[in-house]
Amino acid sequence: MGTDAARSLHLPLEQIRFGRDVLLYESRILAELARRLDLSFSRAAELLFACRGCVIVSGMGKAGIIGRKISASLASLGTPSHFLHPAEAVHGDLGRIRSEDVFLLLSAGGETEEVLRLLPILRSWHVPVIAMTCRAESTLAKQADVTLCLGDIEEAGHLRLAPSASTTAMLAVGDALALLLSKLRGFRAEDFARFHPGGSLGLRLSKVEDHMRPPAECRTASESATVREVVVATRRPGRRSGAVMLVDRSGRLTGLFTDSDLARILERRDEGTLDRPIADCMTKDPICVPAGTLMPDAVRILAERKISELPVVDADHRPVGMIDITDIIGLFPGHLRATEEESRSGPNRPSSRTRNNTRNNLIGTGDGEPRLIRISADDLGSGRPDGRRSDGGESGRDV
Repeated sequence: MGTDAARSLHLPLEQIRFGRDVLLYESRILAELARRLDLSFSRAAELLFACRGCVIVSGMGKAGIIGRKISASLASLGTPSHFLHPAEAVHGDLGRIRSEDVFLLLSAGGETEEVLRLLPILRSWHVPVIAMTCRAESTLAKQADVTLCLGDIEEAGHLRLAPSASTTAMLAVGDALALLLSKLRGFRAEDFARFHPGGSLGLRLSKVEDHMRPPAECRTASESATVREVVVATRRPGRRSGAVMLVDRSGRLTGLFTDSDLARILERRDEGTLDRPIADCMTKDPICVPAGTLMPDAVRILAERKISELPVVDADHRPVGMIDITDIIGLFPGHLRATEEESRSGPNRPSSRTRNNTRNNLIGTGDGEPRLIRISADDLGSGRPDGRRSDGGESGRDV
């Protein structure tokens, strides 16, 4: 490369142009590969689908690195697989191989010595071999049971030497195989979640049971009890949800009574309501979700309906837990913000009446400005609706 050309590559626009050229070149290689895909791909897929053991992937150098990723993709999508280094194989790791396995061997040139050394061993053990190579006339291609020929691929870049376009092609075909096998096996999002319980992906695929407060940490009471009885009976130390789930005689969820509901009663100085059945004050048939609901769906309901508590029920509509927004807001902050923005700007934005009927933890004062008040079960038990203890102090949970 000339001095002037080398100097020009230090210019940002030239660097962008070079990177774009590499990406466009490799994309054309993939487009051509997709056009030439033939029945060998189908035969390889059927051989892998019928495998009763593991799909063992092997390769040297950059092809081996791609092989590790292909093996990982197969395993995460429901096809048992592991990577076997071809050099380590002949030093004891051949013990990992079983006759029920299928081998996927990667070599761009098809003449890699360490890879070819495995072929007679695998043949004597009757282990099927799928080859992925760029050369149809190579030793590897000729001795494999199925050959996925990528074609004569010239590498990217100014040298045309470093494995780049060829490894991109290997990776793409490996992804295509892994995804096809997952579809053939009927692999579902629920299955994927079992293999990915960690990280942001695990959160997206988790269920409400993984994040809800269990019954022992929820407040549940009979709909026939009075407001005062329910609040006194459901007090508990430590954290508590901001709502009581009300049930009928058969234990089915019939209503929800929130701290905001109680605060409104106290703000009106309506002490008589405290001794009325809580069924008269509760939100009847509250929004709830069945057990097994994915968490993103539950979070979407919380954000769109502007509610803070979401009961979880079983098949008989009996409460089995509660999703409290204070528990999950740190786990799904982006999801909550995105959903709230959609609800504010989209055509399904709730009306003012709908918003007023949902339960928030801020109490209106009549002048449009919300304020917080503090209450406790002790205050209700002593008949004091003003949120003050007999000693003049304040106690309770912000509602």
